[in-house]
Amino acid sequence: MTLLKDKIATFVGNVQAIDGVAACALVSRDGIIAGKSFDRDLNEPWFGALMATIHASTESAVSIIRMKSVESVTIRAPAYSIVVMGTGEHFLIVTIVRDKTDPEKVYRYLLTGSKKIGQVL
Repeated sequence: MTLLKDKIATFVGNVQAIDGVAACALVSRDGIIAGKSFDRDLNEPWFGALMATIHASTESAVSIIRMKSVESVTIRAPAYSIVVMGTGEHFLIVTIVRDKTDPEKVYRYLLTGSKKIGQVL
């Protein structure tokens, strides 16, 4: 494994270890999955593309109404939520979180971790 792949795998593993995180992925802003830990079968290319599109669309909407940049996007559904957070210019971290989890705990870790990964990538 290369040094970059090791860093990505470590970051994904650390996110996956947060209590309540069911799955996570590091996704490029153009939708390519660079690292992942999924608890279910899914169409990975499609998932990555959708998450990048959702984040980019939210950034555009925020820009139109003159808000500051987006920290994260949350999609809530029964039993699970998806959190998409930017990690710098090139990547997003996407997590699938069980709803019985403390969302603030996950969010705080993601915010701190996203800054670290943004500096590395």
